[in-house]
Amino acid sequence: MQQLYVALLAGGLVLLASIVATRAASRVGLPALLLFLVVGLAIGEDGLGLRFDDAQLAQNLGTAALAVILVEGGLTTRWADVRALLAPSGMLATVGVGVSVAVTATGAHLLIGLDWQPALLLGAIVSSTDAAAVFSVLRTLPVPRRVAGLLEAESGFNDAPTVILVLLFSSIPLSIEPVGVAANLLYQLVVGAVVGFAVGKLGAWGLRRIELPASGLYPLAMFGLGVVAFAASGAIAASGFLAAYVAGLVLANSGLPHRASLRSFAEGLGWLAQIGLFVLLGLLVTPHELLPELLPSLVVGLVLLLVARPLSVAVSLVLFKLPWREQVFVSWAGLRGAVPIVLATFPVVAGVPGSSRVLGLVFVLVAVFTLVQGPGLLRLARLLGLIRADAAQEIQVEVAPLDVLDAELLTVSIPPGSQLHYVTVLELRLPEPSVITLVIRGETSFVPSPETRLSTGDELLIMTTAAVRTATERRLRAVGRRGRLAHWFGEYGDPD
Repeated sequence: MQQLYVALLAGGLVLLASIVATRAASRVGLPALLLFLVVGLAIGEDGLGLRFDDAQLAQNLGTAALAVILVEGGLTTRWADVRALLAPSGMLATVGVGVSVAVTATGAHLLIGLDWQPALLLGAIVSSTDAAAVFSVLRTLPVPRRVAGLLEAESGFNDAPTVILVLLFSSIPLSIEPVGVAANLLYQLVVGAVVGFAVGKLGAWGLRRIELPASGLYPLAMFGLGVVAFAASGAIAASGFLAAYVAGLVLANSGLPHRASLRSFAEGLGWLAQIGLFVLLGLLVTPHELLPELLPSLVVGLVLLLVARPLSVAVSLVLFKLPWREQVFVSWAGLRGAVPIVLATFPVVAGVPGSSRVLGLVFVLVAVFTLVQGPGLLRLARLLGLIRADAAQEIQVEVAPLDVLDAELLTVSIPPGSQLHYVTVLELRLPEPSVITLVIRGETSFVPSPETRLSTGDELLIMTTAAVRTATERRLRAVGRRGRLAHWFGEYGDPD
């Protein structure tokens, strides 16, 4: 039990430190994942001394966390934002990945001397944009929804083909048969999408017909369905990542109840998966062993950022006539994050020669280029004319629980004979910050002004706080008994 307490204490402190880090990251426009990685490094072998080098465990936990992140991505994506972008995002997730792999691998082979197998692995691993990084950054920027939706859809779809390529290049000995590779890719993508769609549709149908005893069970059920889609698709050798994203997308846009609570729950669970994943990946590497890979990582990263990514975007979107300004932004905003680092553990587990170096290169590349790309996105969007200098971010509508505001909602009916009749809101003089938010009179309702006179039969909705609730109730009773001058008559609304 003592070890359990210590583990829970350490886990809680790491979680709280990571949550505080998200606030610091949002101020400077960084994906919070970078600071989560720093937390992992700080408690690791070169920091507090916690040793973790189990690549197999990191791969298993990382894959599960990525499934949760992709389900969350689907559950928080609006179909209207991505419906018209399925074709271009699909091209970016397939053709774009292929172009990026070829160019990056060639650059790694020629410029830093990697053998072809680790070079191909490196190209495949870093060609996938990261859903968590893209969602966390783009949803805070006032860029056009067409551009943001394209990047979000791409990041949700491109994990599947990337995983297929990484597994292919991790085989020993390396053997590539174009026809077999194409057939396998087609099978995994098509079947994964079908499984995700079927689970989403069947789940939505069932949830409409089953009345669950608590509203909090609906988000749990939807997340459970997303995990079922991931596992079912993986069990038949199809793409579980694509199935998880599609299932979440279908469920979130099926008109099911409790949408606000679903979004809040999904975001919370997604953040928890990100924090655990990135801290774990930070623990997996040893910082002093990464220093020799700094310069090679910068070289490969520049090839990826300045050549491979722009070329892959241009080739993928040539048929869609996307304005060049938007193509430049899409190229720069292809953020990397947890996905490449998790994928880098696959060849390590498979025992591919040179895979340990690939893991170090990927880690440094992700950390450095996240720091380079993330903070400049808003400035780049304004420079390209995608947003006005005074543009506001899209509003976020949330349901604010009264307990968060330390507030309470009172309902008051004015019965026949009450002295509240014909008293104005101003004359009522409720203790601050209590306020009458709505008056229901007959079949109509309206927001009262200070001069509004109350009337017999009115229903009042009064927002107050726990601190002044009692004083508010006493004032209402006092005026109800003796009118607006109740205090002059010694009436203070004492309970009967």
